[in-house]
Amino acid sequence: MYYCCGITEKGVMPHNEDALLIGGQVIREGSLEMRIGAPFIAAVSDGVSGENAGELASAMCLEQLKNISDMRKSSIRDSIMAIHEELVNYSRADSCSRNMQTTLCGIAVAEDESVIAFNVGDSRLYRYRDGVVRQLSRDQSLVQLLYEEGSITREELKTHARRNIIFPALGNMKDSPTVDIDVISGGFDYGDVLLVCSDGLSDNLSALDIQEILDLPKPLPKRLEMLVKMALERGSTDNITIAAIIYDGE
Repeated sequence: MYYCCGITEKGVMPHNEDALLIGGQVIREGSLEMRIGAPFIAAVSDGVSGENAGELASAMCLEQLKNISDMRKSSIRDSIMAIHEELVNYSRADSCSRNMQTTLCGIAVAEDESVIAFNVGDSRLYRYRDGVVRQLSRDQSLVQLLYEEGSITREELKTHARRNIIFPALGNMKDSPTVDIDVISGGFDYGDVLLVCSDGLSDNLSALDIQEILDLPKPLPKRLEMLVKMALERGSTDNITIAAIIYDGE
């Protein structure tokens, strides 16, 4: 069994363009927690600001994602691309939603307990293991590409003027997105925490910041609340969404 909890909130923004999925439940504001057995999916979607109807794109994405039953890599990839096409078709038919887009990041836990990670955009997946937080996903962003090319330093990733430019997200009408998807090596160990978050959190907190909060001997929902509070105190100007999953071994 797995213990899962999450928070999504608008932060300082007038409305929330993020959405959160755990198991079969999608929420656009507030929190949830549950114990759940495999198979299941947990994911975060972040509607792309600067485009129309980001809140609709993120919610539609997760409402479709929750119906995936085939947890094979190829099937998950195909399902995510089908979601992309559905968003494109919807926005073509509705001028108010034209070119609506969303990021997507999450995990699918198969019946055999294998864990598949998937990502489109710059929401993130981290693993907390043995007191250390490590990012498992790769940002699909211009600054990540510049960093990998050696054009900017790791520190410049955080402050670069074009750090908010991401590669095509789900729903992009001009270019199809690329789905990064792979089985997580080692899966879940007892005590691991897999944490998925939108950039409202990760743009303002480092992996070390997250690690220091997860180290605390407090209930996991309280630690997530502390992460949200810290991001806001650090000046987050975006919506903030986090999902955390623990394998409890039962």
